[in-house]
Amino acid sequence: MEENQAIIEFTSDDGSTISFFVLEQVKIAGVNYILVTDSDTGYGEEDAYILKELGEEDGEGIYEMVADEEELVAISKVFEETLEDVDIEM
Repeated sequence: MEENQAIIEFTSDDGSTISFFVLEQVKIAGVNYILVTDSDTGYGEEDAYILKELGEEDGEGIYEMVADEEELVAISKVFEETLEDVDIEM
């Protein structure tokens, strides 16, 4: 894992906490997107998720997974172009 890699924690609807490692962040049309993984091993075969910032509450960002297929494809292409040697498969 990179020493400078950010770790963010999410609280699910049932109250449990999930930690993700932020691989990259981009802002498109005023919307923040982050590419995260639940593994700290780096860029390998791990699962990655694209999250979209919906706003803030109490100084904390509110995110949800991108569910729209068209939006997901478009944003994943941006992340592939931003990160060298990364292929995102859906």
